[in-house]
Amino acid sequence: MPIHELAALGAATCWAFTGLISAGPAGHLGALAFNRARQIFVTGLLALYVLASGAWHQLDMANAGPLLLSGLIGIFIGDTLLFATLNRVGPRRSGILFALNAPIAALLGWLVLGESLPPLAIAGIALTAAGVFLAILFGKRRAQIHQWETVKGPLWIGVLLGIGAATGQAIGSIIARPVMETGIDPFLASLMRVGVAAFCLSILIQLPIPSVKPKGPLTLKIAVLTALTGILALAMGMTLLLFALSGGKVGIVSTLSATSPVMILPMLWLRTGERPAGGAWAGAALVVIGMALIFIR
Repeated sequence: MPIHELAALGAATCWAFTGLISAGPAGHLGALAFNRARQIFVTGLLALYVLASGAWHQLDMANAGPLLLSGLIGIFIGDTLLFATLNRVGPRRSGILFALNAPIAALLGWLVLGESLPPLAIAGIALTAAGVFLAILFGKRRAQIHQWETVKGPLWIGVLLGIGAATGQAIGSIIARPVMETGIDPFLASLMRVGVAAFCLSILIQLPIPSVKPKGPLTLKIAVLTALTGILALAMGMTLLLFALSGGKVGIVSTLSATSPVMILPMLWLRTGERPAGGAWAGAALVVIGMALIFIR
């Protein structure tokens, strides 16, 4: 398998692991504080690499603007909504909802950019939506009692948050795609996107609004787990995806990078000792098949 496709699979694996590790610290700190902490940490790591490697010389006004806007929408808004979803519906459901970013990107390309939407893509969107519906409503057995399968608050709020996260990710990817095609260093691109999100979150948390303040203290254990999620999802996962997009076919890369809803199921089984329900497996499989149809040309 070519290196760019392997990179896309690597990104999906990183994101599946992140869904498991993030559940504890995101619930302890709250979505905003958790996301800010991990982004500040990753911004520091990426900045060290970019300065040491000299990659910062590739930055100019032509590519800085789109990357900053991509980070603002895809990471500041998208990631924050994703972890709000995670806190409400758990890692399995949030992962399957986030996979909607692929069909949303296809629809946006059709509506905004005038891209064609052939019959196979329409069928793929329908299959993906059906898979998400199946995994959300029939993805839990009665015998499953782990807290990650518990829905906190109304389910429809969690679903709307997940759709918002997927939409933010889709818009961010569309904006970043032309810049990545120029061959810009993926670590530099990641730094720009993560850095602007960390800056915006830091300002937001300083506002006198109780709902945006941290829910709990940043203990050593929580800090280590938070840093680990940042390394996996942002420093490794997102950079792998940007590298994959720089040389791989967008359809294949998008489909492979969106297999995390399937990858997370055996991880959940090992972590909780509870076998995922048949609806969870079937729904995740439909999502991947649907995304493959969306991007096949």
